[in-house]
Amino acid sequence: MTIKLENIGIRYIVGDFRNLGIKDFVIQKVKKQYNVKEFWAVNDISFELESGDFLGIVGNNGAGKSTLLKAIAGIMTPTKGRMEVNGAVAALLELGAGFDGEMTVRENTFLRGALMGYTRGFMNETYPEIISFAELEEFEDRPFKQLSSGMKTRLAFSIACLVRPEILILDEVLSVGDGAFKAKSEARMKEIIANGATTIFVSHAINQTRELCNKVLWLHKGKQMAFGDTDKVINEYENFLKKHSK
Repeated sequence: MTIKLENIGIRYIVGDFRNLGIKDFVIQKVKKQYNVKEFWAVNDISFELESGDFLGIVGNNGAGKSTLLKAIAGIMTPTKGRMEVNGAVAALLELGAGFDGEMTVRENTFLRGALMGYTRGFMNETYPEIISFAELEEFEDRPFKQLSSGMKTRLAFSIACLVRPEILILDEVLSVGDGAFKAKSEARMKEIIANGATTIFVSHAINQTRELCNKVLWLHKGKQMAFGDTDKVINEYENFLKKHSK
Protein backbone atom coordinates (compact mmCIF):
# COMPACT_ATOMS: atom_id res chain seq x y z
CA MET A 1 0.00 0.00 0.00
CA THR A 2 1.45 3.36 -1.11
CA ILE A 3 -1.35 5.76 -0.17
CA LYS A 4 -4.20 5.23 2.29
CA LEU A 5 -6.83 7.78 3.31
CA GLU A 6 -9.41 7.08 6.02
CA ASN A 7 -12.28 9.57 6.46
CA ILE A 8 -10.11 12.56 5.54
CA GLY A 9 -11.71 15.97 6.00
CA ILE A 10 -10.32 19.47 5.47
CA ARG A 11 -12.14 22.39 7.05
CA TYR A 12 -11.78 26.09 6.43
CA ILE A 13 -12.89 28.68 8.97
CA VAL A 14 -14.66 31.50 7.17
CA GLY A 15 -15.36 34.84 8.86
CA ASP A 16 -15.31 38.58 8.34
CA PHE A 17 -11.88 39.17 9.93
CA ARG A 18 -10.38 40.35 6.64
CA ASN A 19 -12.87 43.22 6.51
CA LEU A 20 -12.10 44.36 10.06
CA GLY A 21 -9.26 46.21 11.71
CA ILE A 22 -7.50 44.50 14.62
CA LYS A 23 -9.22 46.79 17.14
CA ASP A 24 -12.71 46.09 15.75
CA PHE A 25 -11.96 42.37 15.60
CA VAL A 26 -10.96 42.29 19.30
CA ILE A 27 -14.04 44.29 20.30
CA GLN A 28 -16.36 41.96 18.38
CA LYS A 29 -14.60 38.95 19.84
CA VAL A 30 -15.11 40.25 23.37
CA LYS A 31 -18.76 41.07 22.69
CA LYS A 32 -19.18 37.69 20.96
CA GLN A 33 -20.40 39.44 17.84
CA TYR A 34 -17.76 37.98 15.52
CA ASN A 35 -19.34 35.50 13.12
CA VAL A 36 -17.40 32.40 12.17
CA LYS A 37 -18.58 29.76 9.73
CA GLU A 38 -17.14 26.37 8.88
CA PHE A 39 -16.63 25.21 5.32
CA TRP A 40 -15.57 21.64 4.58
CA ALA A 41 -13.62 21.62 1.31
CA VAL A 42 -13.56 17.81 1.45
CA ASN A 43 -15.13 15.48 3.98
CA ASP A 44 -15.04 11.73 4.65
CA ILE A 45 -12.70 10.77 1.79
CA SER A 46 -11.39 7.19 1.94
CA PHE A 47 -9.40 5.15 -0.58
CA GLU A 48 -6.22 3.11 -1.01
CA LEU A 49 -3.65 3.03 -3.81
CA GLU A 50 -0.98 0.45 -4.49
CA SER A 51 2.36 0.95 -6.21
CA GLY A 52 1.77 1.51 -9.94
CA ASP A 53 -1.83 2.69 -9.60
CA PHE A 54 -2.87 5.68 -11.71
CA LEU A 55 -5.75 7.49 -10.02
CA GLY A 56 -7.85 10.03 -11.85
CA ILE A 57 -9.88 12.50 -9.76
CA VAL A 58 -12.96 13.94 -11.46
CA GLY A 59 -15.63 16.41 -10.42
CA ASN A 60 -16.99 19.84 -11.16
CA ASN A 61 -15.23 23.05 -10.13
CA GLY A 62 -15.39 23.42 -6.36
CA ALA A 63 -15.55 19.68 -5.76
CA GLY A 64 -12.41 19.74 -3.60
CA LYS A 65 -10.02 18.08 -6.03
CA SER A 66 -7.09 20.51 -5.66
CA THR A 67 -7.52 20.71 -1.89
CA LEU A 68 -7.28 16.93 -1.63
CA LEU A 69 -4.14 16.88 -3.78
CA LYS A 70 -2.49 19.45 -1.52
CA ALA A 71 -3.21 17.28 1.52
CA ILE A 72 -1.72 14.19 -0.12
CA ALA A 73 1.31 16.23 -1.20
CA GLY A 74 1.85 17.37 2.40
CA ILE A 75 1.08 21.03 1.69
CA MET A 76 -2.05 21.00 3.85
CA THR A 77 -2.83 19.11 7.06
CA PRO A 78 -6.23 17.35 7.21
CA THR A 79 -8.62 18.57 9.90
CA LYS A 80 -9.72 15.02 10.61
CA GLY A 81 -9.08 11.45 9.50
CA ARG A 82 -5.96 9.38 9.00
CA MET A 83 -3.59 9.45 6.03
CA GLU A 84 -0.53 7.41 5.04
CA VAL A 85 1.71 8.41 2.12
CA ASN A 86 4.69 6.12 1.63
CA GLY A 87 7.27 7.21 -0.93
CA ALA A 88 9.04 10.23 -2.41
CA VAL A 89 6.44 12.67 -3.72
CA ALA A 90 6.77 15.03 -6.69
CA ALA A 91 3.77 17.37 -6.86
CA LEU A 92 3.00 19.67 -9.76
CA LEU A 93 -0.02 21.61 -8.54
CA GLU A 94 0.24 25.26 -9.57
CA LEU A 95 1.68 26.90 -12.66
CA GLY A 96 4.94 28.65 -11.88
CA ALA A 97 4.94 27.64 -8.21
CA GLY A 98 8.44 27.50 -6.79
CA PHE A 99 10.03 29.45 -9.64
CA ASP A 100 11.63 32.91 -9.52
CA GLY A 101 10.26 35.18 -12.24
CA GLU A 102 13.41 37.30 -12.41
CA MET A 103 15.79 34.36 -12.85
CA THR A 104 16.40 32.71 -16.21
CA VAL A 105 14.95 29.40 -17.31
CA ARG A 106 18.36 27.79 -16.83
CA GLU A 107 18.80 29.23 -13.32
CA ASN A 108 15.29 28.19 -12.31
CA THR A 109 15.86 24.66 -13.51
CA PHE A 110 18.95 24.29 -11.32
CA LEU A 111 17.17 26.00 -8.42
CA ARG A 112 14.23 23.60 -8.62
CA GLY A 113 16.65 20.67 -8.80
CA ALA A 114 18.49 21.88 -5.70
CA LEU A 115 15.19 22.29 -3.82
CA MET A 116 14.35 18.69 -4.71
CA GLY A 117 17.67 17.54 -3.24
CA TYR A 118 19.65 16.86 -6.41
CA THR A 119 23.37 17.59 -6.72
CA ARG A 120 24.90 20.08 -9.11
CA GLY A 121 26.55 17.20 -10.93
CA PHE A 122 23.25 15.39 -11.43
CA MET A 123 21.61 18.56 -12.72
CA ASN A 124 24.52 19.27 -15.08
CA GLU A 125 24.05 15.79 -16.50
CA THR A 126 20.26 15.90 -16.81
CA TYR A 127 19.72 19.57 -17.68
CA PRO A 128 19.94 19.05 -21.49
CA GLU A 129 17.27 16.34 -21.29
CA ILE A 130 14.99 18.55 -19.18
CA ILE A 131 15.23 21.51 -21.57
CA SER A 132 14.86 19.31 -24.63
CA PHE A 133 11.74 17.59 -23.29
CA ALA A 134 10.25 20.98 -22.34
CA GLU A 135 11.09 22.29 -25.84
CA LEU A 136 12.72 25.40 -24.38
CA GLU A 137 16.19 25.28 -25.95
CA GLU A 138 15.74 28.77 -27.40
CA PHE A 139 14.57 30.23 -24.09
CA GLU A 140 17.28 29.04 -21.67
CA ASP A 141 18.55 32.57 -20.96
CA ARG A 142 15.11 34.23 -20.97
CA PRO A 143 13.67 35.44 -17.63
CA PHE A 144 11.12 32.93 -16.38
CA LYS A 145 8.41 35.61 -16.09
CA GLN A 146 8.50 36.07 -19.88
CA LEU A 147 7.40 32.50 -20.56
CA SER A 148 3.82 31.68 -21.43
CA SER A 149 1.81 29.57 -18.99
CA GLY A 150 2.23 26.60 -21.33
CA MET A 151 6.01 26.97 -21.36
CA LYS A 152 6.11 27.22 -17.56
CA THR A 153 4.06 24.05 -17.28
CA ARG A 154 6.25 22.18 -19.75
CA LEU A 155 9.36 23.06 -17.74
CA ALA A 156 7.80 22.12 -14.39
CA PHE A 157 6.45 18.87 -15.84
CA SER A 158 9.80 17.97 -17.37
CA ILE A 159 11.66 18.50 -14.07
CA ALA A 160 9.07 16.62 -12.01
CA CYS A 161 8.94 13.63 -14.33
CA LEU A 162 12.67 13.41 -14.93
CA VAL A 163 13.39 12.45 -11.31
CA ARG A 164 11.32 9.26 -11.57
CA PRO A 165 9.34 9.85 -8.34
CA GLU A 166 7.64 7.09 -6.38
CA ILE A 167 4.47 9.20 -6.17
CA LEU A 168 3.59 11.82 -8.79
CA ILE A 169 0.73 14.29 -8.26
CA LEU A 170 -0.55 16.35 -11.19
CA ASP A 171 -3.31 18.99 -11.29
CA GLU A 172 -4.56 19.72 -14.81
CA VAL A 173 -0.98 19.69 -16.10
CA LEU A 174 -1.57 17.68 -19.24
CA SER A 175 -4.38 19.99 -20.35
CA VAL A 176 -1.87 22.72 -21.20
CA GLY A 177 0.08 22.74 -24.43
CA ASP A 178 -0.41 21.62 -28.00
CA GLY A 179 -1.39 18.15 -29.15
CA ALA A 180 2.19 17.03 -29.73
CA PHE A 181 3.28 17.92 -26.20
CA LYS A 182 0.17 16.29 -24.71
CA ALA A 183 1.03 13.08 -26.55
CA LYS A 184 4.64 13.26 -25.36
CA SER A 185 3.52 13.95 -21.79
CA GLU A 186 1.14 11.01 -21.80
CA ALA A 187 3.91 8.76 -23.10
CA ARG A 188 6.17 9.92 -20.25
CA MET A 189 3.34 9.29 -17.78
CA LYS A 190 2.93 5.74 -19.03
CA GLU A 191 6.68 5.23 -18.69
CA ILE A 192 6.54 6.42 -15.07
CA ILE A 193 3.66 4.03 -14.36
CA ALA A 194 5.56 1.15 -15.98
CA ASN A 195 8.43 1.89 -13.58
CA GLY A 196 6.06 1.40 -10.64
CA ALA A 197 5.26 4.97 -9.62
CA THR A 198 1.87 5.77 -8.13
CA THR A 199 0.26 8.70 -9.93
CA ILE A 200 -2.68 10.93 -9.03
CA PHE A 201 -4.08 13.07 -11.80
CA VAL A 202 -6.84 15.71 -11.93
CA SER A 203 -8.35 16.48 -15.31
CA HIS A 204 -11.60 17.69 -16.85
CA ALA A 205 -10.74 15.67 -19.97
CA ILE A 206 -12.78 12.54 -19.38
CA ASN A 207 -11.40 10.66 -22.39
CA GLN A 208 -7.83 11.28 -21.18
CA THR A 209 -8.74 10.07 -17.69
CA ARG A 210 -10.39 6.95 -19.11
CA GLU A 211 -7.31 6.16 -21.22
CA LEU A 212 -4.60 6.79 -18.61
CA CYS A 213 -6.13 5.78 -15.27
CA ASN A 214 -6.89 2.38 -13.77
CA LYS A 215 -8.81 3.88 -10.83
CA VAL A 216 -11.03 6.96 -10.50
CA LEU A 217 -12.24 9.02 -7.55
CA TRP A 218 -15.35 11.14 -8.13
CA LEU A 219 -15.84 14.14 -5.86
CA HIS A 220 -18.89 16.40 -5.70
CA LYS A 221 -19.11 19.42 -3.37
CA GLY A 222 -16.40 17.92 -1.16
CA LYS A 223 -18.07 14.54 -0.87
CA GLN A 224 -16.87 11.20 -2.23
CA MET A 225 -19.45 9.98 -4.73
CA ALA A 226 -17.56 6.92 -5.98
CA PHE A 227 -14.14 5.27 -6.09
CA GLY A 228 -13.03 2.24 -8.04
CA ASP A 229 -12.64 0.85 -11.57
CA THR A 230 -12.19 3.57 -14.19
CA ASP A 231 -14.94 2.61 -16.63
CA LYS A 232 -17.51 2.05 -13.88
CA VAL A 233 -16.90 5.37 -12.10
CA ILE A 234 -16.53 7.41 -15.30
CA ASN A 235 -19.81 6.00 -16.63
CA GLU A 236 -21.55 7.00 -13.39
CA TYR A 237 -19.99 10.46 -13.56
CA GLU A 238 -21.00 10.99 -17.21
CA ASN A 239 -24.59 9.90 -16.46
CA PHE A 240 -24.64 12.39 -13.58
CA LEU A 241 -23.41 15.20 -15.83
CA LYS A 242 -26.01 14.41 -18.51
CA LYS A 243 -28.82 14.30 -15.95
CA HIS A 244 -27.85 17.63 -14.38
CA SER A 245 -27.14 19.46 -17.63
CA LYS A 246 -30.78 19.35 -18.71
